[in-house]
Amino acid sequence: MTFVNSPTDKVIQPFLKWAGNKKSIIHRIKPLLPEGRRLIEPFCGSAAVFLNTNYQENLICDCNSDLINIYQQLQNKGSQFIHYCEQYFISENNTPEKYYEFRDLFNSTKDKKIRAALFLFLNKHGYNGLCRYNKSGKFNVPIGRYKQVLLPQTNMIFFAQQTKRAQFEIKDFEVTIKEAKKGDVIYCDPPYVPLNDSNTSFQYEKNGFSLTQQKKLATLAEESAKRGIPVLISNHLTDFTREIYSNAKLEEFSVRRTISCKGNNRAKVMEVLALYQ
Repeated sequence: MTFVNSPTDKVIQPFLKWAGNKKSIIHRIKPLLPEGRRLIEPFCGSAAVFLNTNYQENLICDCNSDLINIYQQLQNKGSQFIHYCEQYFISENNTPEKYYEFRDLFNSTKDKKIRAALFLFLNKHGYNGLCRYNKSGKFNVPIGRYKQVLLPQTNMIFFAQQTKRAQFEIKDFEVTIKEAKKGDVIYCDPPYVPLNDSNTSFQYEKNGFSLTQQKKLATLAEESAKRGIPVLISNHLTDFTREIYSNAKLEEFSVRRTISCKGNNRAKVMEVLALYQ
């Protein structure tokens, strides 16, 4: 069962910064999510939807291994991992020299605990909270400009507590959706299509997310609904998404863009929620 979808519900803040974080539109998403036993997120991002719903079980997936790794560290080690992260969040480390030193270490280490802590450090100190990799799979986001960066301890503690009802897996979206069963509810937040509908994508993963994959996701959602498993997808509203989501129930609305590098350019854009049920 999901939370009662009241406009007065307090929105839980994820501990990670994330492009396209859904906390600002959670009040639109929750009323459209059907009831079910388990919520499945093939593109979990900052896991804002997981944090703000109350399904009995949750399958939280992503193709980004660093994202799943930090969630698993919190699930398995909780306060011990949070305490370990404290050493990185000191004022002496809030410098370009330390940022690029830690970025190099992150790109070279195979130690999962160190990598998870550094992922958090880079997420909080990096430019605009971006998560971007080059073609070699190396994290390449430049440093941001922040006078003070604090460890998000309270939000990490809450997240760790919520992991008791979750399973985290590195898994491709096609596999995740195809393995869903009756009683599951799927929420998909893929990398958004460009507003100009060109065949490009934000480099969330080194291989990006093509328009062909966007079409594949829509097809899988329709097939899933026919099997009795509802799917809700969020995306930019464009001619392209109107076409590929033509067999879904659409809710259209405007949101203020928060990823622009210039604050005065953060204009409103149209988004869509496509429900296959």
